[in-house]
Amino acid sequence: MKRSVVLLSSGLDSSVNLYEARLRSEIVAAVTFDYGQRAAGREIENARRQCDHLGIRHIIVPLPFFKEFTETSLVNRASEIPTKSEVGIDDMKKSAATAVRVWVPNRNGIMLSIAAGYAEGLKADWIIPGFNIEEAATFPDNTDEFLKATTHAFKFSTANHIEAICFTTALDKTAIVRRGTELGVRFDLIWPCYFGNETLCGQCESCQRYTRARADAGRG
Repeated sequence: MKRSVVLLSSGLDSSVNLYEARLRSEIVAAVTFDYGQRAAGREIENARRQCDHLGIRHIIVPLPFFKEFTETSLVNRASEIPTKSEVGIDDMKKSAATAVRVWVPNRNGIMLSIAAGYAEGLKADWIIPGFNIEEAATFPDNTDEFLKATTHAFKFSTANHIEAICFTTALDKTAIVRRGTELGVRFDLIWPCYFGNETLCGQCESCQRYTRARADAGRG
């Protein structure tokens, strides 16, 4: 059986990939990154609880240097995260505009490379992030093409040729909720929100996509 390291933010996509990875591999660790994002505390806590529930080793990786090169609203508290009517989850023009405001320079490239280091050191075969086809339309680092290119690069940078794979790249959020239901995912431990408050804001793009997906999948 393959061995894997899962990149776990505790959002919908990464959580469903965590459960899927349990079926298809031996998970040696789940890695959660703290790059100074507003939701870091909630993401770490919910990821930890998921790992405790499943008996999976949880590793927290701080990346404090992100604040030195990004002005993204996810990190910079002086910049507002798009919410409410600013967000248009079915409007490509609006989505492209708001994507710029929450884009973090090379975030997934950096995180996948770090996860590959853990995977090589822990003698794993796969690293598994959580991507989906909806957000891939405006975030090119959420695509299957990106994963294939990254895997190609790992042929040179890892001795055991780590593969970057994801089980949800071809699925929209509704299909991911349905798959999560089939897998028995603990939806009470998912944190999709860009903010780190006591409850989900329900207004940021991530919350809006998650809320719609749950409703469409009959879990509203």
